[in-house]
Amino acid sequence: MGDWIQLNTADGKELSAYAAEPDGKPLGGLVIIQEIFGVNKSIREVVDSYATEGFVAIAPALFDRIEKGIELGYGPEDMQKAFQLYPRLNPDHSLIDVAAAFQYVAAKEEKNAVLGFCYGGLLSWLSATRGKQHGMEPTCCVGYYAGGVGKVATEEPTCPVMLHFGADDDHIGKDQVDAVRSAHPDVQIFTYDGAGHAFANAQRSSFEPEAAKLARERSLAFLKQHLGS
Repeated sequence: MGDWIQLNTADGKELSAYAAEPDGKPLGGLVIIQEIFGVNKSIREVVDSYATEGFVAIAPALFDRIEKGIELGYGPEDMQKAFQLYPRLNPDHSLIDVAAAFQYVAAKEEKNAVLGFCYGGLLSWLSATRGKQHGMEPTCCVGYYAGGVGKVATEEPTCPVMLHFGADDDHIGKDQVDAVRSAHPDVQIFTYDGAGHAFANAQRSSFEPEAAKLARERSLAFLKQHLGS
């Protein structure tokens, strides 16, 4: 459904992005932010699925700053490579790339949102708190199992935010979730009993269909509410 395009960043870099457009009038724009496995089949399917729901959707390839064309699966070797690459990801640089994707959808739609998974969930939170520094003002943001969010929990979001966490996530402690909840009672935070990390990814062994379905429904309603549909 979608196609690969090229984006130019504010600091002069070029990166790939996977973009898809809906049939008919769009509801708004949506930047989808990857996990630490690149814009792989799973993320492309997310982009396509949100285009089907009526959004102009795009996923920037954040690894392009390190190495072009990185697309990993979830087997042992790919997992090992992902965790080797992860420390090389700089959130400040990644936000520049997210902003380039945001400008792409902003040129098409008045209201635009950001949604991300794992590392992308953290960047979705940072898009809400630091977006203006990079020339983007999301209408709202959604983060799934945002790793490390506890360290930046006191940062102030400039738009409504929804966060999803698995109650049994062994990567993200309850203290991180509580830190956001304590600092921002207005942020919508949902935890899912029996769900672990990456519970919404159908291609991973941690997939929990019922939790994923409910989180998706909540995210869609939130996006449509704030994007004006």
